[in-house]
Amino acid sequence: MSSKLDQLKSMTTVVADTGDLEAIARWQPRDATTNPSLLLKAAASEAYRPMLDKAVAWAASQGGSNAEQLADATDMLAVLAGQKILDVVPGMVSTEVDARLSFDTSATIDKAHKLIRLYQQQGVDTGRVLIKIASTWEGIRAAEQLEKEGIHCNLTLLFSFIQAAACAEAGAYLISPFVGRILDWHIANSDRDSFDPADDPGVQSVSRIYNYYKTNGYNTVVMGASFRNAGEIEMLAGCDRLTISPALLQAL
Repeated sequence: MSSKLDQLKSMTTVVADTGDLEAIARWQPRDATTNPSLLLKAAASEAYRPMLDKAVAWAASQGGSNAEQLADATDMLAVLAGQKILDVVPGMVSTEVDARLSFDTSATIDKAHKLIRLYQQQGVDTGRVLIKIASTWEGIRAAEQLEKEGIHCNLTLLFSFIQAAACAEAGAYLISPFVGRILDWHIANSDRDSFDPADDPGVQSVSRIYNYYKTNGYNTVVMGASFRNAGEIEMLAGCDRLTISPALLQAL
């Protein structure tokens, strides 16, 4: 008898939301997504020690201030982790631009160029890399330019229909509308302490975005993200992609 995860994989591209190489190998997703907090957690493992040492050594060789070397080491670690992940998954990996650049279009573009350049220096096929950018107005404008250059983007921190519509108009390759954080807001700002999955505001938000894209012929991929429970995931079965933490992959 197939598991819920097996059934989900038959309808949706499953993506692992982690930098844990062992978890990725175990659950066999198509793609993987990372962010600085996930990489920080993964970097504590022995599997990351050689990458961490290499990133620090490379940053030191570049010179500059302590802050510049820290930024270089962080970028290189993200790229080395992405390279290792791509050895495990058959699809794509998302590597995030520093969130502090979210309101600076040119700085976001520059950082994306740097990450792609580092991937190229490691011999990685950059067609398998998504540059993860916050869905601010400035971030969307950066993604619009990067897409024209052939650099595909994953627009994250997306909480509203308006953001999703703007991302599609900009030609973004993929968006990551958050489910759980929308649920969190509604629980914090209402007299309810829970929602059934079918009534979950985050689920309804992603469903509305998905239907809008398909009805209007947008090619932007919808990847539901930030899940709080397995019920949310099950309600969104059939969405283009879903990025799921190891704990919830286990729950399925």
